[in-house]
This record gives sequence, C-alpha cells and structure tokens, in this order.
Amino acid sequence: MYADENVIKIKHAVLLEVAKAAFAGNLDEIRDDIPFTLIPGPTPQFRCCIYKEREIIRQRVRLAEGKAPSANDDGNIIQVISSACEDCPISSYTVTENCQNCLGKACINACKFGAIEAGRLRSHIDPQKCKECGRCAQACPYNAIAHLKRPCKFSCPVNAITYNEYGISVIDESKCIRCGKCIHSCPFGAIGSKTYIVDVIDAIKSENKHVYAMVAPAAEGQFGANITMNSWKKAMQAVGFNGFVEVALGGDMTAAYEADEWLEAYEAGEKKVTSCCPGFVNMVRKHYPELADKISTTVSPMCAVSRMIKAKDPDAVTVFIGPCVAKKSEVHDQKIEGNADYVLTFSEIRAIMKAKGVQLEADDTSYQEGSVYGKRFANSGGVTAAVIESMKEKGEDVDCKVCKANGAAECKKALLLMKAGKLPENFIEGMACEGGCVGGPSSYNDMVSTKKFRDDLLSRADDRKIRDNIANYHMETFEMHRKEQ
Repeated sequence: MYADENVIKIKHAVLLEVAKAAFAGNLDEIRDDIPFTLIPGPTPQFRCCIYKEREIIRQRVRLAEGKAPSANDDGNIIQVISSACEDCPISSYTVTENCQNCLGKACINACKFGAIEAGRLRSHIDPQKCKECGRCAQACPYNAIAHLKRPCKFSCPVNAITYNEYGISVIDESKCIRCGKCIHSCPFGAIGSKTYIVDVIDAIKSENKHVYAMVAPAAEGQFGANITMNSWKKAMQAVGFNGFVEVALGGDMTAAYEADEWLEAYEAGEKKVTSCCPGFVNMVRKHYPELADKISTTVSPMCAVSRMIKAKDPDAVTVFIGPCVAKKSEVHDQKIEGNADYVLTFSEIRAIMKAKGVQLEADDTSYQEGSVYGKRFANSGGVTAAVIESMKEKGEDVDCKVCKANGAAECKKALLLMKAGKLPENFIEGMACEGGCVGGPSSYNDMVSTKKFRDDLLSRADDRKIRDNIANYHMETFEMHRKEQ
C-alpha cells in the first residue's frame, strides 16, 4: 500500500496548488510558477536534478487541469508522464552476477536478434536490440538472466501497456479499461489521470450554476467510523456545493430496475452482465465486444442520481465523488445521457477541501438516503445481494444463479466462459477492483481498516427496504435505462 507514498505526497501537493489557484482565479498567471514553488532548489528532492523535477511537476499540473501531460493526447483519461517514466529500467531482461561468463554462451546462441554479446565479466544485453522474447533467460544454465517486469505493465489486467523505442511506457487506448491499477503500481509516479478539479471549482464559483455533490457508498468507512454521510454533507456545503445526495440511493434505484431486467432475461433464458462498474463495462466492450449486448441497460447508481437531480433542477451540475478512476471514463468515454458532469476521486476532493480550509468532521448517522443494500453496492457481491433482495420485495422467488466476479482476473474468466457458452450461472456481477468499489485505486484507507469502520457505520443504518425507499422519489420523471450519446 505504501509503495508510492512519496509519489502521493507530490501528487497531492500539485492538486492543492492548482485548487488554490483555481479558487483565487489566478491559475493562468501562476501556472508556470507552481514547479518553482514546489521545487525551490537548489538541490533536488527526489530526482537527478531540479530541472527534471520541475518538468515532472509541470506535467502533473497539466493533468490536474484535465489536460494530457504532453502535446500528444489520445483522449484517454489515464496518461503517462514521460519525464517521470524515463527513470524506469529500459530493458526488462538483465544479466545478473550469477553469470559465469561460461564458454558455452547459451544465451548468445539462443538470441535471434544479436542483442547479447560477451563481456569481460559477464554477458551484456543491448536494450536497443532486445525484443524481450525471453529465449536467453530460458537457455541460461545458471538462471543468471532475470526478467524485470515493469510494475505498470505487470499490474495491467488487459495487457494495454507496452514501451516505445525510448523505453517510455505507452498505454494502448483501444485496450485500456481505465481501471487505474497502473497508477499506484508505478513507483516513479509516472502514470496519472486527468482531473476535473478546475472545472468543478469554476462551476462552484459560478453564480448561474447549481452544483451538486454525489458521494459514493464506498466513502463510508474510508475515513473512520465517525465520518458519516452527514459529515460529507456538511463538508460539501462548506466547500460551496449547492446540494448533496448519497449515491446509495442510486444503488437502490439500480437494484430495483436491474431486478426487473434480470427477471425478464431469466424468463427468456438469456444471460446478462451488470453495468454499474465502468471498468468491467469497458472490459466487455473492448475485449469481448460480442458480449456487449449482454450488458444491462439499467444505468449505474451514479447516473441514476444524476438524472434524478437534473429532472428536478435543469440547471444542475452533478459531481460524483469516490475512489474510482474508471468513473471518469463513464462520464468522458461512455457519454451516457444525463450522467454526472464531473468525477472527483477522494484525493481530488480533499485537495479542494484543503484549499477552502474545510475538513471532514465526526458526525451522527441521521442523514441516510439509501438502504443498507444500496450502501453495500460498493462491496463485491453487493449488487447481487441488492438485486435478489429487490426481487424478493417484489414477491418474486427466482432461483437465479449469479457469478460474482471479484477483480479483473475473475471478470476475464467469467466473460471467457460466457463467450464460449459455458458459463453455468445466469448472470455476472463484474467488479474490476478486488473487493469492489471499496478497493478502488483511489481509496483513502486500506481494506482491512475500512471494513471494520464500514461495518460499524452500516450497523447504525436503519432497515428500510429498497422498493419502499425509492417509492419516496419521483422515479417517473427520469429514465433508468441507458441512452448513449
């Protein structure tokens, strides 16, 4: 968890400076000064020289503004900070001290690209010629050639990361599912996501816009057992948001409508997959496009709440807050009508709060808009539990079987079985992050501590039913099924 702790400090420092400047309205004037503010010199703090450090900060500032770090922008919300990536080892195969400089030279003989030559003490691999086929490592009788897997490439569940001729990581936008696993896996902090910080602050400052904060169910437990949804509501009001909604309410809405959709599919003998995890949806569409029609048309809890707000207030600007990077993709890439306008991760909203001098304060649990089932949408298996509960509340006792795919690896396995026509279950609940949303890449706390705090908070929630809860809202005023632009 702490592999990138120093990177996170730098990232947060940049976000804070950008947030303060956005509130002050002088970002254009001080943008070029931020690298010098954070890296005053004359000695470097974490790289070879202050000039490289300042260039990294400059590129991070661009990300914080919602731009690509360089002039080349492929549209992906996840971007490589090239100046930071340059320090990563270029060759993934390296000769260790175990090399005996033997006469047989099995490594040299095995290489088909002339990338290995004999040295005075050991063989040497030329990274410019190496094609990373691994034949040399397999041939060495002393196991003296090590395969150094870059953390970013190793962490990517869909093999979307490669390297260019200069050894800089490259993200294949056509494969990337925006799960964000690579962001915190890189010990150099060379991968980040574009943010909506400036857009959100500008909206808050505008006199003509009504800005609503929508906080994810995964927030409960992230910041301790006494930071409740009431804590979030008051903090967001202090920041300047005009309204606040707990997205667990959207979980109830999605569960009720997805239950109806699943029942219809079950009776027709069809299989379905969930639509609430954008990382999972991206995986289906990009890697299993033949299964795209199996995605539930019921919108995600985030979209449901956004549509509800906009049906009531046409001038509303909706901002989702949670631990998920892929939610930015749901807004930016999937372009579902009526969805949230902006998405902020916990680190990004904390920068906004700090810029305004606002903190989350301990409070009671008197504010509640979602059932416990809606709140547990953030946990792996939570969607299934909510949908089945909604079926029961409707009086339907259906023996449907659900594959609860926890994490990207399990999602891939389940989709492969579905593609091959061998999935034994009727439905797939797909969560790209292990543990569900609570294990998202921008989570604030570790999952063990979060679970303890979260269970405590949820034990204090009332026992309202899903369908009784949404009956209190004007569901007829907005559409609960997907309409993509």
